[in-house]
Amino acid sequence: MKLLFDHCTPAPLRRRLRAHEIVLAEEMAWNELANGALLRAAEAAGFEGMISCDQNLRYQQSLSGRKLAILVIRTNHWPTIRRCIVEVINAVDDLRAGEYREVL
Repeated sequence: MKLLFDHCTPAPLRRRLRAHEIVLAEEMAWNELANGALLRAAEAAGFEGMISCDQNLRYQQSLSGRKLAILVIRTNHWPTIRRCIVEVINAVDDLRAGEYREVL
């Protein structure tokens, strides 16, 4: 799956998701885009999913009708994520188009 990491997602997570193509928002020069613009840009660029740690995303954006799968990790604290890495990997592996899911 081709996944975009929002600017708040810890980059070390990338190494744990080797089965997926991971691109950081910063690498696309999208780190300054607001959530709505970021979601539109990701879909237009052919990303299948986005991983974010922004817990307000579902309240700030209309997520219905999106093709993009969205996974929100409820913390960006890498040691916490690392302790629950199997849960995060399983959530990523199970993502489906248009789905919104939260973990941790």
